Formats: sequence, structure tokens, C-alpha cells
Amino acid sequence: MYLQKLSLVNFKNIDSQSFDFQEKINCFVGDNGVGKTNVLDAIYYLSFAKSYFNSVAIQNIKHGEGFFMVEGDYFLNDRIEKIVCSLKRGQKKVLKRNGKSYEKFSEHIGQLPLVIISPADRDLVTEGSETRRKFIDGVISQQNKSYLKDLIFYNKVLSQRNALLKYFAANRTFDALNLSVYDEQLADFGTRIYEVRNSFLEAFIPIFNEKYQIISGDKEHVDLKYRSQLQDFSMIDLLAKSIDKDKITQYTTSGIHKDDLSFEIGDYPIKKFGSQGQQKSYLIALKLAQFEFIKQQCNVTPILLLDDIFDKLDESRVSHIIELVNNDEFGQIFITDTHSERTENILKQHQKPYQIFKL
Repeated sequence: MYLQKLSLVNFKNIDSQSFDFQEKINCFVGDNGVGKTNVLDAIYYLSFAKSYFNSVAIQNIKHGEGFFMVEGDYFLNDRIEKIVCSLKRGQKKVLKRNGKSYEKFSEHIGQLPLVIISPADRDLVTEGSETRRKFIDGVISQQNKSYLKDLIFYNKVLSQRNALLKYFAANRTFDALNLSVYDEQLADFGTRIYEVRNSFLEAFIPIFNEKYQIISGDKEHVDLKYRSQLQDFSMIDLLAKSIDKDKITQYTTSGIHKDDLSFEIGDYPIKKFGSQGQQKSYLIALKLAQFEFIKQQCNVTPILLLDDIFDKLDESRVSHIIELVNNDEFGQIFITDTHSERTENILKQHQKPYQIFKL
């Protein structure tokens, strides 16, 4: 699978632009602010029907314009697949595949597998557990439709249970039977989600450790640990144990929506004890492990987006990364960099077809 052509209209800072891509490596170079990352985000949009960087869809329309459109022609399974995503102000977003609209965007997830590595990934280290859960869910959902459905239903029931707890507090009442209906559903969906997450991480963590050792030149020991309340109690027991607390806080304080990942270097949190280069290496290893896992599960080589990955890394780590992604296990790769000479010098060393777009 690869993206042959990309056309953008009124997307972020881009008026109208089209690109014809090389099957292997494509680089966007230019000063900060010219739109290199926006082109990568447009490619991301075609796989996920949303931006990687801005969750408010309408803010991706160019200032002063009434709509945006992103269109891509993919070569997949010996045929051309045309994907179009568009949004008009005041209307719902539209996603089409070969002229036919999707009723649910979730049906499209996993059809065009993609992994992005970006400076924005630092949120995985610095932000709260929700960000890391979204990472786990994003990896699994690209290749497991049942998991995605369970997750959607779990979040819907969780919202309903929280609304009921608020109703109880506002009306100074309590109905245990009514609440138990939601508890049973949460336990059902939550247990399945936990089991999938647990088995996913058992397979994923060894891949991650291997990638980090290659990037770091085997210099440091890192670890990735799964933290879940369901490791000690069943979901139904957790809900029963926390009911008094839930009535006070007016929301559900226990469950798989509290799961987290622990990022460690030398048995200490990488957030506090890792250098910028070590944190970036950790995140790149995480994403390259995501790439390999999705490839194994989907039997399709994902597209790889590398946004400004050379920043804050020494030459040794950059070289290890390029060697990693430049072998035949990887398919189409898109790279952004502010230094065109640096990019070209690195790519020339590895004798693979590449194309450079100066923005």
C-alpha cells in the first residue's frame, strides 16, 4: 500500500496544493511555519478522518474560508482507492471511499494503517493517563474492530452511569437497582477491554524494548509497564467497592478508564529522570513498535510519518533510526525537516529512492 497522490484545498494554511509521491521516501523541507507538518496531518486525516494535532475539526479549515477538502489516491490490493474527507462550516464532516460515504467513521479505521512520530508525542510522557490510554486504544483499534465497538459502548455506558450519579446527588436519592444495570454493562465491556489490552501489551512490550535498544545503541535499560485496577480486582467488585466514593464525587472512580502505562528508564520514571534525547528515543521506539505490531496483525505495511524527528537527537541515534526505517520491512515514509541538506545527506547514504519537496 502507498499514497500516490494528495490534493489539499483550504486545509489549515494551505490554499490549494497537489503532490505526486514516490513509493518509498518523500521529504518535505522548509522553514518553520510553511506547512510541512500540515501536509503530514492531511495524510493522517485520510486514515483516521481527524487531525493528529487539533481535535476541533472546524479549526482545520483555512481562516476566512468555508470548507476544506483532503483527497488521496492510494494503491492498495492492485487497485486505486480514492479517499476524500471534507468539512463545510455548519455541516457534518464527510468521509468517502471511491465515492461512497461512510455512515460511521469507525468503519474506516484500520483500512489504511498509518503510524505518525511527532514532537507532539511528548504528551505521552508529560500529560495524564488519558493520553496514554488513547495510544493503547489507537494501536489496538486499527486491527481489532470488536475492541473498538466495546470501547465505544463502554464510554457510552460510563457517561450514562456518571449522569445517574449526578442525578442522585442533585435529588438526594439513590436507587441501587437502577445503578446495577449500568454496573453489569460496564463489567461486561470493561473486562473484555482489559483482557485485550493485557494480551496486546504482553506482545507489544518485547517489540518496544528491542526497538529502543537498537536506537540507543544498547546504552540504556528501559521498561514499559501496564497499570490497571483490574490486575487486582474484578470490574464488578471494583464498582461495588467504590460506590460510596462515587456517590460523593458524582462520577465513576474505578474501572478500565483509569488504566495507565508507566514509562521507565533505569527503573525510574522517564518523565523525571530521562534527558530530552532519551525521552525522544523512548517515544520513537514506542511508535516503531506500534508500526511493527500493526503490520503483523493487519498483513499490510502501514504508512510511516516522521515529523521533525531529527531534532534533539545526536547523530548516532539519527543514524540508527534511519537504518531501522530504511530496510525492506518498511513501506512508504514521509519525513519533514527544517534542514534540507541534513535530510539529503542522510538519505544519500542509504541508496533508496527518495523525493524532496521544498515548501
